[in-house]
Amino acid sequence: MEKKYYIVRAREAGVFYGEIKERSSEEITMKNVRKLWYWEGACAVEQIAVAGVAKPENCKFTVVVDEMIIANPIQIIPCSEKSKKSIDGVKIWKI
Repeated sequence: MEKKYYIVRAREAGVFYGEIKERSSEEITMKNVRKLWYWEGACAVEQIAVAGVAKPENCKFTVVVDEMIIANPIQIIPCSEKSKKSIDGVKIWKI
């Protein structure tokens, strides 16, 4: 069975991509999580969730964290398979 990935926007923490393990109105526990810190080639997170990014070489997506609790989620968008391939293809941004 294929794992379902989501983009989650948190009120004060930013935008995250990964699997949802648990969810409440106040927080979401995610697995295999990357923060989408900066992107080019998409105008908004909705476009990233549908089509991915057109300029992956210019994006800044973090390392994958095994599990993370995200407080104050305000947007939860399921990712298409095209989006998942695009995001997974972005090189890890680190120093």
